[in-house]
Amino acid sequence: MHPLIFCNSTKTVYFFRKLSLQKVKPSSLLPETPIPQHIAVIMDGNRRWAKSLGLPTALGHASGARRVRGIVQACADRGVRFITLFAFSTENWSRPPSEVSSLLGLLALYLQKEVKDMNTKGVRLKVVGDTSKFTPRIQALIRDAEANTAHNTTITLTIAANYGGRWDVLQAVKAWQAGHPGESAASMDEKSLSPYLALAYAPDPELLIRTGGESRISNFMLWQAAYTELFFTDVLWPSYTAKELDVALAWYAQRDRRFGGASTLPHAVNSNAVFANNSF
Repeated sequence: MHPLIFCNSTKTVYFFRKLSLQKVKPSSLLPETPIPQHIAVIMDGNRRWAKSLGLPTALGHASGARRVRGIVQACADRGVRFITLFAFSTENWSRPPSEVSSLLGLLALYLQKEVKDMNTKGVRLKVVGDTSKFTPRIQALIRDAEANTAHNTTITLTIAANYGGRWDVLQAVKAWQAGHPGESAASMDEKSLSPYLALAYAPDPELLIRTGGESRISNFMLWQAAYTELFFTDVLWPSYTAKELDVALAWYAQRDRRFGGASTLPHAVNSNAVFANNSF
């Protein structure tokens, strides 16, 4: 394999592989682009976005929350059936109490204010994670929002809140054991454990996008992302747009998803992950 650098400008996307340079225009690729059925997103960069503008951290998170509706709609418009957003990790409790309070307040506000729009646009909401750690009010808002959108079929929006990939696997094993009393763990395999994972209702994501310039998945969907294509971009989440989504989809269209088998595409991009930058 050869390293790949993916550079994004407002008009043109460049793929560098080996010593060749291929120019790709996402807008022209989009009609023929193989669309992933499930996109996972690590929404990173809210704090740095706020700092760059001299704003409080809370306003960065609020701006990031406002970005969600547009990106979910953009995914639905392009035929994506599932989108999972990493909103609050199990590790985020270690942040300053004021910031944690702000994040949980935004979650509660989102659950209250967005259900009407979700129903208008056919969005089903699911929340995954250890919600028992939230206040009774937030737990009730989660239950109500999920119930009130359960009939929608255009796209399923999953909010991962107090979620961690390690937690997910651990809770699935415990749930399997509870459902199979007296059986040895030796009888458990991938197929039997999968129904107990938090996102058992969704296919594994084909594409994971992380905004904000970091190149790690931070304990997000560790089981489900085993064969997920990883796309990292410098764009901070509050600045992320449908055009940026199209850049990721244009790259995804170049991937040869082999799942450990032999390549079937003669000129596919063969990197495991991609980094999107705004300059050479």
